[in-house]
Amino acid sequence: MIERIKKHKVLSFLLFLIPLLLIWIIWGNTHIETKWYELIDDEVPSDFDNYTIAQVSDLHNKDWGNKLIRELEAVYPDIIVVTGDLIDSRNTDIPVAVDFIERATQIAPVYFVTGNHEARSSQYEELIEAINQTVILMDNRTFTLSSGVSELTLLGIEDPSFPNADPENELATLTKDNEGFKILLSHRPELFDLYVKQDIDLVFSGHAHGGQFRIPFIGGLIAPNQGLFPKYTDGIYSEEDTNMIVSRGLGNSLFPFRVNNKPELIFLRFSTMY
Repeated sequence: MIERIKKHKVLSFLLFLIPLLLIWIIWGNTHIETKWYELIDDEVPSDFDNYTIAQVSDLHNKDWGNKLIRELEAVYPDIIVVTGDLIDSRNTDIPVAVDFIERATQIAPVYFVTGNHEARSSQYEELIEAINQTVILMDNRTFTLSSGVSELTLLGIEDPSFPNADPENELATLTKDNEGFKILLSHRPELFDLYVKQDIDLVFSGHAHGGQFRIPFIGGLIAPNQGLFPKYTDGIYSEEDTNMIVSRGLGNSLFPFRVNNKPELIFLRFSTMY
């Protein structure tokens, strides 16, 4: 009799707990968390004080409707950087990607660098043709950001999954004649040592999806190209004069859901006030 009562209590507890767990997981996959960073660096000209960059990464064709646009409109950043995997190669939806880009460019200039899903999508050329007139494609390119009479250099490298891609040589070429503060858009956080070697000041990256399942006090569980308990999944990483921001991203791919790992929109503001 006592054994039956215990089993009944356990069953009742599970019937209560499982729906709560499902609700928590669903909420954690449909709520956008915004994260703010402030960067103070004496290499940043005073004209860039309060200059704000929004980072959108790893959408994987996720259609946020008005949610993501409203978050961007609440800030109206100076530029928006998209750091790869705008589409998902397993289930590509070009109109969804184009709709986001067209709406985002009404808020601020959009700079886009590719990810591994663009590299392996059979519809990549179609995507580029559709957005080429609205975004600035940064694959293996540099661009000058201006504020007042001052300038910063924005760089981008294409994803290593593209045929003949050579991130080390491409980045060395891009940085060869560029002095001053350099901002890099690159999908891959696992190449952090390369960014440090090339004296990049600030990197925006993604790809790791926050480790997909985040364990309290430990961090992400697994990430592509990093394996189990990856090193670079979320937040800011610093070495020598290089800071790298890794976005948890806004969509899902092979794993259809996240645990303890809400989709993330990042804002970074320069501060030159000392």
